[in-house]
Amino acid sequence: MLIKDTDFIDLPVFCKGKVRNVYDLGDSLLMIVTDRISAFDVVFDELIPDKGKVLSSISAFWFDFTKDVIGNHVITTDVSQYPMGLDKYEEELSGRSMLVKKVDMLPAECIVRGYLEGSALKEYKKSGTVGGIKMPEGMVQGDKLPEPLFTPSTKEESGHDINITFEQLVDLIGEEDATALREASLALYKKVSEFALTKGLILADTKFEFGKIDGKLVVADEMFTPDSSRFWDLADYQPGRAQKSFDKQYLREWLETLDWDKTYPAPTLPEEIINKTAEKYRECYSRLTGKEI
Repeated sequence: MLIKDTDFIDLPVFCKGKVRNVYDLGDSLLMIVTDRISAFDVVFDELIPDKGKVLSSISAFWFDFTKDVIGNHVITTDVSQYPMGLDKYEEELSGRSMLVKKVDMLPAECIVRGYLEGSALKEYKKSGTVGGIKMPEGMVQGDKLPEPLFTPSTKEESGHDINITFEQLVDLIGEEDATALREASLALYKKVSEFALTKGLILADTKFEFGKIDGKLVVADEMFTPDSSRFWDLADYQPGRAQKSFDKQYLREWLETLDWDKTYPAPTLPEEIINKTAEKYRECYSRLTGKEI
């Protein structure tokens, strides 16, 4: 079953993102991941089969796997336990939703980079630094960094987030919270990157969002999904070029071959691109969790 929208749910909308629809249940939230896909901040008309289930289910897997590192906002992913008669939508919501606690979110994206790619690669080519931190000379695309780096960014309502230094993060949220975010982010990256290697995958980088419940720091939103992380195939890893990844990079690379200015409306996605992208998401989930969607 493909889900483009969730208008069948007659509850107050808390927020709607490019991919997620969140409903306000009073003292909790219902997070639903649709099969929509976006690239370059543009949402496409076509849907990616099972994408919503992959993103929600893999987040649920990681929230449970990392609960010894830091708490999270998950109440349950069992639709039969949802309140307000939502269990009648079990077919639509199963595998792609979670009931979560409300969180006072902190205004920062917490990024951990273990390898030289993306905006880190651009910064390194320009100034020899990553997150303002000097790196060794002669590094190439895909190289492993001397150690994982915490490189925060702002969380913008529209447009691209802006990379900031740790000192700027301290100015934004205070030293105690900034330090706690850095420690939690690095600990989460360490645990999951080590686990991923046992599954033949490299966790190149990832991002988190944190907040507080009753004053206690928790991780929220999504975790280690193909949309928030770069996972590379260890067997195919070779610094000096782009790596084989398990996310929408395949889609982005195809889009780069088009004469498209990366603004709305988005181009039509061919069946081959839709199916190949869906396959990438499913493979990431199955290799990491040992389960099939």
